[in-house]
Amino acid sequence: MKIIDGKNAILGRVASYTAKEALKGEDVAILNCEQIVITGNKLNIIEGLEAKRKRVGSTQKGPKVSRTNEKIVKRVIRGMLPNYRVGRGRVAFKRIKCYSGFPKEFEGKKLISMARNVSKGVLVKEVSKC
Repeated sequence: MKIIDGKNAILGRVASYTAKEALKGEDVAILNCEQIVITGNKLNIIEGLEAKRKRVGSTQKGPKVSRTNEKIVKRVIRGMLPNYRVGRGRVAFKRIKCYSGFPKEFEGKKLISMARNVSKGVLVKEVSKC
């Protein structure tokens, strides 16, 4: 099992690495999902997510976009898997676990750190609040 520490890691890099490892057959756990950084202009990121949540034109409110940290990260990973509904994409998606914080079951185990210095960006926990 590969355990990734999400503190100061870039979301796209974490998601692509996780998707590749899951497709190879590895179980992957991502810790500290709330501290992963989404790079780019903060205003554009938040406005884009709000627009996605408030789609109009039908009787429904819009696409179901979750507000929890783990589900935001997992949805990005899902987009990098081939056909997550059937076949090997579905099997790979089931191998991925996301956690907010640092669970006790992973204490003392070897972590993969993907931390980077990022000048522009917003944390996943800030995006989940809006």
